[in-house]
Amino acid sequence: MFLFLVVALAVVVAAVTLAVVGGGESAPLPEVAPERLQDPLPEDRPVSGADVESLRFPLAPRGYRMADVDDALGRLAAELAERDARIADLESALAGARAAAAHVHQVHDVHQVHDVRPDQGEGAEERR
Repeated sequence: MFLFLVVALAVVVAAVTLAVVGGGESAPLPEVAPERLQDPLPEDRPVSGADVESLRFPLAPRGYRMADVDDALGRLAAELAERDARIADLESALAGARAAAAHVHQVHDVHQVHDVRPDQGEGAEERR
């Protein structure tokens, strides 16, 4: 039984060695072109949530290709910064419009309380 295990182990070691060495073929394996992103982020429009969800990075020997991941993250960071700036501008404009509307509303309320019209009130007789 022991002799059978030794022979089986030798056969396994020989098979693995032949597989690693290439079985005596002298030509190396052909070079394979590196995998690239199949569906990169769109260049002609802003990135949407669906674009990010469908983004799949190709695997490299030790994980993902760092250049592809860095490019995608850089693009997302730039677009998010641009959107944040646009949102801040719009919120500022909205706050200004609300403040102006509140001021106009207050002036209108003051005129209604005192029932003063621009053509009536103090000095209206003098202007006529």
